[in-house]
Amino acid sequence: MERSTPGLRDRRTGTTFLPNRERAWPVASRLAGKKGLVLGVAGAQGIAYRCAAALRGSGAELAIAHTHGRPESSAGPFEEFAGPIVMPCSPQAPGELEAVFAAIRRQWGRLDFALHAVAHAPRDEERGRLIDSSAAGFARAMDVSCHSFVRMAQLAEPLMSRGGTLLATTFYGAQREIESYDVMEPVRAALDAVVLALERELGPQGIRVHALSLGPMPTPGPSGMEHFDELLEQAALLVPKHHLATIDEVGSVAAGLVGNWGRL
Repeated sequence: MERSTPGLRDRRTGTTFLPNRERAWPVASRLAGKKGLVLGVAGAQGIAYRCAAALRGSGAELAIAHTHGRPESSAGPFEEFAGPIVMPCSPQAPGELEAVFAAIRRQWGRLDFALHAVAHAPRDEERGRLIDSSAAGFARAMDVSCHSFVRMAQLAEPLMSRGGTLLATTFYGAQREIESYDVMEPVRAALDAVVLALERELGPQGIRVHALSLGPMPTPGPSGMEHFDELLEQAALLVPKHHLATIDEVGSVAAGLVGNWGRL
């Protein structure tokens, strides 16, 4: 690791650790003229939505790929930061991810960055023990939460002839045991390994690949974990300021990685 300071990138794992600060980091450069995709937009408290808001606020033009139907009512007026492309996309639905990239190719002809914020495990698998998981449930969690990032990268590569940035959101349950995280622990670890492999393959083309490793935060997904409130309290006690990273700080770091800060 370059330094142990949170917010820097671990060269061994490819993971960017977020800062535990009271305010979001300033964006190193404006993103005017950049065009990017945010995959997985749902409610206003979700990672994808907040990252989209930060990226748009920094000047980037966005394509929004949201969950089936419309984003939930709590999503707010996401059209304010959306560009000309707003489409439903479920990674497991045949052809939907391909349709999003076809629209990007027609509208823009290029892509500067793509952010993947999709994770899912069947409820029975998510609440149960890993050892009791079914082959079908484990495969679905791996496909949606991990391999869909590979498919996104595959579709983005030909649109990034001038280089670009791929971002995946992960969780530090990939590096340490987290009670009740169960089947998602090996899935997240696989995603971290995928980031390393893609960086090796795409780096020579000027395409950077980053994983944003999130601490516990009250987003709709993890909030359903058993004893999640206790996990938040325990995690806060471990950091010097007793303050965990916020969702908005995640967005600020994502915007920084897309800009010149990500070249460091």
